[in-house]
This record gives sequence, C-alpha cells and structure tokens, in this order.
Amino acid sequence: MIRILVALLVFCAGPLAAQDKVASGNGAVLRGLDKVNGKTIDLQVNSGSTVEIFGLDVALGDCRYPAENPTGDAFAYLTIWNRGQAEALFDGWMIATSPALNALDHARYDVWVLRCMTS
Repeated sequence: MIRILVALLVFCAGPLAAQDKVASGNGAVLRGLDKVNGKTIDLQVNSGSTVEIFGLDVALGDCRYPAENPTGDAFAYLTIWNRGQAEALFDGWMIATSPALNALDHARYDVWVLRCMTS
C-alpha cells in the first residue's frame, strides 16, 4: 500500500519535483499526540538522532524542504517503533502538509512533521 502511494506521488509530481531544488535541514520539529488524553508535545530532533515521544522512539534520518522557501513543505524520513521493541511501526517519508498520506498507524499515538530546522 505504501509503495503504491509513493509511486503515485512520484508519477503525479514527477515533472514538478524534477524542477524543485531541495535542501536538507539539520533537524526537524515533530509533534506527538496522545489520542487517549489529548496531550500534545512538540520536540526538536537533529538528523541522525532519536527522541522519545510518549511511548515511542522516533529516529530522524533527514528533513528536506524547498531550497527557495525554508518555511515551505517539509518532508522527513522517520523510523518509529514502540519503546523497547525492535520492529518498526513506521519507516519512511512523512510530508508536513499531508501527514495522512503516509502516516503512522498506531492505536494510541500520532506523530507528524511540522517543519525542518534550518539553523
């Protein structure tokens, strides 16, 4: 399912994506939501680092954004797993303006990208 969505994105945005230049940030700002009690938390994570968001470990591989517009649409490569477990719940690119397009599927928690850190 995820591969189909990614292929569809590449197909639909192919010519546009080829023209846009992207830059990598040195990290990302992520938001976590505990759906049971409604609590949210915003955290900064550096590229190559892991943070804990509620009961999840979240590793950031890279965060990219349009080179001409640092406040534009960020997309980040995240790996997310339950604390203390080896199997990843999510491993892929998450897009800030469309978090549901490729989202974490967890009964209690949500995690999404807000923006890249550029300085």
